[in-house]
Amino acid sequence: MSIPKDPIILLSYVNTQLRDNYVSLDELCAALGADKSELTEKLAGVNYIYDEKLNKFV
Repeated sequence: MSIPKDPIILLSYVNTQLRDNYVSLDELCAALGADKSELTEKLAGVNYIYDEKLNKFV
């Protein structure tokens, strides 16, 4: 499955994956072949940033 393009759907998808399958954003990006900076920039565009302690975008 490819990563969703829509930022809001992407947010839901990434946070669910982080909660259920990955201990960090780095691990998620490596496993999915995603570019971390592109992903964080896209979610920053809808006012979400990654919180390492919570392991999710808030």
